[in-house]
Amino acid sequence: MADVFVVGSINQDFVLKVERRPEPGETVTDAALSTHNGGKGANQAAAVALLGASVAFLGRVGDDDLGEPLLNALREKGVETAFTKEASDAQTGAAFITVTPDGENAIVVAPGANRRLTPEDVDAAADGIREARVLVAQMEIPAESVLRAAEIADAAETRVVLNLAPPRDVPTALLERLNPLVVNEHEAAFLLGRKVEGEEGARSVAQGLLALGPRSLVITLGAEGALVADGETVTRVPAPQVEVVDTTGAGDAFVGALAARLALGDPLPDAVAYAARAGAAAVTKEGAQGALPTPEIVAAL
Repeated sequence: MADVFVVGSINQDFVLKVERRPEPGETVTDAALSTHNGGKGANQAAAVALLGASVAFLGRVGDDDLGEPLLNALREKGVETAFTKEASDAQTGAAFITVTPDGENAIVVAPGANRRLTPEDVDAAADGIREARVLVAQMEIPAESVLRAAEIADAAETRVVLNLAPPRDVPTALLERLNPLVVNEHEAAFLLGRKVEGEEGARSVAQGLLALGPRSLVITLGAEGALVADGETVTRVPAPQVEVVDTTGAGDAFVGALAARLALGDPLPDAVAYAARAGAAAVTKEGAQGALPTPEIVAAL
């Protein structure tokens, strides 16, 4: 039995370090290219494993040369990948990421085999979901598959954590099963149709987001930390100040750490405080999975 069950995406990341991003119709040269293991689901599963909780991962790779090395990298970190299969006649997902000197990233994803994960695939993994303490999902796979996983988990009293990334319309039936919903300012703005900026803006929309159905809510605020809301209180959790190298893996480190601590019994505010430190640690290195912290690194912040 795994403490955490992650259903989500797995990608090959192609990262370009650039002095600036091109304007429309412009070519920018002198970029530095590197490749990394990625996909929000895989990153979050790897984060869980590195931080001391057992984790199983359900996803899909293509029948190309990229998929098996990505799965091997997860296995090496301690992630159970038996639920993840090859999708025939499909490419493994890929992400194309530009990173500027301030560490900010812009990402374009070709989902490939990730879109081939069906509700029936989720049903085939139902026993693993039911046995876990926490289910984690994101939105780089079909929404109907995320909903099916949440239905199975909720019926078994497995806690459901959804990272609404990238932001997509989701049914109330999914939102009502979440404990918590995890969003950043952009994702919060997408759900409510209004701009959200900083702690003050996040506080002003917290109750509106809870009114959509989730049992609890976490709004991540980058260097400012996060807000935790449960319907009665809204609490800000600070993040340690660090030197930013690359923000690509911060959100996934945060969610993976949050899930790990919830599965190990922490109350939500304590788990968010730990996750904020993990997210801060992740921005000090390049890439996504390669930047995920160990417990020793998190403890040092």
